[in-house]
Amino acid sequence: MSRWAQSLVKLASYEVETLQKRLTEVADRRAAAEQRLARLEAEAQAEIANAAADRDAALSLSAYLDGLRLRKAAVQAEIDALLAEEAGARDALAEAFETQKKYEHVAESARVLELREAGRRETAALDELGLRKAR
Repeated sequence: MSRWAQSLVKLASYEVETLQKRLTEVADRRAAAEQRLARLEAEAQAEIANAAADRDAALSLSAYLDGLRLRKAAVQAEIDALLAEEAGARDALAEAFETQKKYEHVAESARVLELREAGRRETAALDELGLRKAR
């Protein structure tokens, strides 16, 4: 395989690896945000249960739930943004895989062409040798 073809394949492979890491990082951040949202839900359930048992806690429940709605909305907005970023990262990774496969195909075609050309030269050299011996 020629050096330029090797370089193209290496660069494409590096880009695929980089995009895979990016996708993993975005997915991890999304999972962490989803866990924060689930924790907020669990905290809300605990506060509601506490308010049912304690009159003093029941007085502040409304304010707590208002604040909780804002925090949940912020976390949900973060999740939505991360979902969009994750979709973009997936698209970029798919495109990078396609590019890598194209470069690998071009490199393989160049390698096959080099082998054919070497075979043709060898056949021509043997024919030349045969003609010299025949004279």
